[in-house]
Amino acid sequence: MTDTQNTPAPDSAAVPVAEDHSILAERREKLNAMRAAGPAYPNDFAPTHHAAQLHAAHGESDKETLESAALDVAIGGRMMLKRIMGKASFATIQDDGVQIQLFVTPADVGAETYDAFKKWDLGDIVAAKGKLFRTNKGELSVRCESLRLLAKSLRPLPDKFHGLADQEMRYRQRYVDLIVTPEARRTFANRTRIIAAIRQQMEGAGFLEVETPMLHPIPGGASAKPFTTHHNALDMQMYLRIAPELYLKRLIVGGFDRVFEINRNFRNEGVSPRHNPEFTMMEFYAAYADYRWLMTYTEDLIRGAAIRVLGSATIAYQGRELDFSKPFHRMTIKQAIQAHAPHYSDAQLTDSDFLRTELRTFGLNTAAAPLAKAGIGALQLALFEETAESKLWEPTFIIDYPVEVSPLARGSDADPEITERFELFITGREIANGFSELNDPEDQAARFRKQVEQKDAGDDEAMYYDADFIRALEHGMPPTGGCGIGIDRLVMLLTDSANIRDVILFPHLRRED
Repeated sequence: MTDTQNTPAPDSAAVPVAEDHSILAERREKLNAMRAAGPAYPNDFAPTHHAAQLHAAHGESDKETLESAALDVAIGGRMMLKRIMGKASFATIQDDGVQIQLFVTPADVGAETYDAFKKWDLGDIVAAKGKLFRTNKGELSVRCESLRLLAKSLRPLPDKFHGLADQEMRYRQRYVDLIVTPEARRTFANRTRIIAAIRQQMEGAGFLEVETPMLHPIPGGASAKPFTTHHNALDMQMYLRIAPELYLKRLIVGGFDRVFEINRNFRNEGVSPRHNPEFTMMEFYAAYADYRWLMTYTEDLIRGAAIRVLGSATIAYQGRELDFSKPFHRMTIKQAIQAHAPHYSDAQLTDSDFLRTELRTFGLNTAAAPLAKAGIGALQLALFEETAESKLWEPTFIIDYPVEVSPLARGSDADPEITERFELFITGREIANGFSELNDPEDQAARFRKQVEQKDAGDDEAMYYDADFIRALEHGMPPTGGCGIGIDRLVMLLTDSANIRDVILFPHLRRED
């Protein structure tokens, strides 16, 4: 059996042919022959050029100009296409996602190398040296003077006509996905550019990038269920962090007035198109700032990232337009409910019994934690999540969250039942969460104690009491605003990706068995 030619492989639209054991056996035989002849995986080749560089510099050069330049190149890449044509053959190699053609003849590379080349397989890593030229059909190519096999590919690539069509296989074998799916490569290249643009904007605004612990003795900074582990040397239970917030605010206490961190958080929750247990978050804190300043800054940050990476503040997401150039909407939880479910009256939205009855129609158990002892504000929030959240397509700040669900946020001076907090929703998804920070140590201690009561009552996501953080606040923290932005969800927006797994290189999946 041969798979070196450009022919479709069986069933490759559903499953890569990597499980075809006859192909594996054939390629292993070739590898064994290579081992017998010498080093099978040499490591003494260094390219002088890359395909993208050659296309950029010489893509417009005509045939005569290239011939007179006689440019020597050495290039390596994965063989994606091969056409054997008697005494002159062609191969296409892919170098960092960009392809370039090789022109191979026995007269140029020698009969022995040419015969070996004819047996090489698609997916093999090869090295070529020769002159850059343009073929009679106008394609920029390398006329090979020497050709080597650097790494044998034992498993074949998917059929080029179908690519890696099985979506789960794309997630499990991202390395194959990146080889054969240009859109995936572009998505992850843009992810890097988005993060770089955000980092540049943060540094330009005077924020200092820092790193805080990933292993916490007490999980804090968010309402979530943590992953637990054990530190053998210290003989203590520890937790993968659910948020860096409490450590970053310790730095504000220590005198760093503007800090940010882009790093991983871990939450022991379900997997869905919007959730991955391991995800990337940016949190930033600014002394002498409040939640109003944060909303303006967050809006500018997202708008700026879109412009820097995509060249425009107006983008398309899943077939609909998003215009970040317009001021983002701002409304309260109650206003949002009535905007998207106008049949609810003011009286109903302030009636605890009505809210509980209504929430049960959505399948929520209001007798269990965390709703069992919820007040009006928390019940309104639960109704908002059922009726309005998914409908917030345009960028919208939802403001004035109730105290009982905001244990780290500063209370409002105008209304003791609410906090100076917002969440930003775009395309029906939460993108950011920010607030004026609670810097009163006695109030914070009381909030922590309330959280402990909720945890004891069965709320697994309630916070622990962090005595050291209270001690830090007792040293005095200036008025501060802080915000967290979900980087994965922001990348989804700016790369037009419908599933969070499409923007995470190696998302978590169930075991294959």
